[in-house]
Amino acid sequence: MSKDTGGPAFPVSYDHDTFQPSHVDEAKQLMSGMTLLDYFAAKALVGLLSWPGDEGSGSYHSNSDPAHTASMAYEYGKAMLAARVKP
Repeated sequence: MSKDTGGPAFPVSYDHDTFQPSHVDEAKQLMSGMTLLDYFAAKALVGLLSWPGDEGSGSYHSNSDPAHTASMAYEYGKAMLAARVKP
């Protein structure tokens, strides 16, 4: 894995009779579900979108730009992953 995503957030089980991936990478992809990073970012996004934020009111962010807000959500997600490994 090229970047740390925390692994699968909701790994899935499979039926041995019907699950027939063509290669190992396909099996990993089909069984992994969303990553923990994606899950943390989605949770952070809820908070970011619940308050419009604007620098004039003392908030350091504005959620008027979807790309920027999504990027911020992933930054929070990465911080949550990092916090999991701290002693």
